[in-house]
Amino acid sequence: MQNPFTTTFSKIPDNTYISISRFDEIIQNFSYDNPTESVYKITGVRGSGKTVLLSKIENEMKSDEFAKKGWIVCSISPARDMLQQFAALLRNANLAKSKKESKSLNVSASVMGVGGGIGLSKSEPDRFFDIGIEISEMLVKAKKAGKKVLIGVDEVSKTPEMIVFASEFGKWLIEDQSVYMVCTGLYENIEQLSNVKNLTFFRRATTVMTQPLSQLRMSEMYRNKLGLDIESAKKYAKMTKGYAYAFQELGVLLFKSRNGKSSGIEDELKSELFAYAYEKIWEEMTEGDRELVRLLIDKEEYKREEVISEMKRPQNYSVYRDRLIRRGIISNRRGYIGLALPYFRNYVKDYQM
Repeated sequence: MQNPFTTTFSKIPDNTYISISRFDEIIQNFSYDNPTESVYKITGVRGSGKTVLLSKIENEMKSDEFAKKGWIVCSISPARDMLQQFAALLRNANLAKSKKESKSLNVSASVMGVGGGIGLSKSEPDRFFDIGIEISEMLVKAKKAGKKVLIGVDEVSKTPEMIVFASEFGKWLIEDQSVYMVCTGLYENIEQLSNVKNLTFFRRATTVMTQPLSQLRMSEMYRNKLGLDIESAKKYAKMTKGYAYAFQELGVLLFKSRNGKSSGIEDELKSELFAYAYEKIWEEMTEGDRELVRLLIDKEEYKREEVISEMKRPQNYSVYRDRLIRRGIISNRRGYIGLALPYFRNYVKDYQM
């Protein structure tokens, strides 16, 4: 039997994907004739399911139901020239001008990674070619044909390529083009991009934070896919604290043990989380964030006053707390805070004290 769980980055697990609550909301918005939201920013801690949620949205929007409504889905990498990629995808969707109308744009599917790219002819008129304008004209053609374009971008950050693309996207919104975007990114990367001058639309766009997975649904998944009894399934689901990467990793480990009773499962899970998630998360935290986290490692929850009394810079408590909540590293409940990630306090105790 094939393992139904996977820890492969960005891969949607077969039959073990637990939908995040905001998925239906996003899909519902795009199902309207005139969607009210044009941009969604999906953020959360590493391993919380941002990329999986984006992939799920893109796959749904590529379904026959949305294709019949005229939707075109364009997945774009922020690591390469994004305008070139977008132009190639629009051209592949038959939205480019005819050869007679356009002498400047030579887009090949090679832009998508097969070689070649977008070329400019050397004729005199082409000295004034602008790819942004060319894309705008293709979007006008799409709108006239009753089509809408969804752009998916995974792991955005404040790079020259992303700034240029976002600036053009803002212009398309002003032109009232039928273009929409869903992107993912770490909280700090999205914040940096949101603060770029002239990207007001991006700063005001709807932010979707990944949420812990449902304990009940995780329990049922472990029970059905691994043949566990209900009490064991509930125990293992609780171990993950709803952290998507931990849920999949524990599923992989339990499948390998076959009986779900391996005494070393918990230690194996810790080892995987420490090496492949928490080390990187810790590296990306500021020293102020680390100071606050180090004060949260002896019990599940702390009162605000308990933590502030131990801080070197108590006046910065709210800044650090709010940032760590937005990053998905700590949880907040009616005046109490605690670490949100499973075994994260063990990682800090063992390796960062």
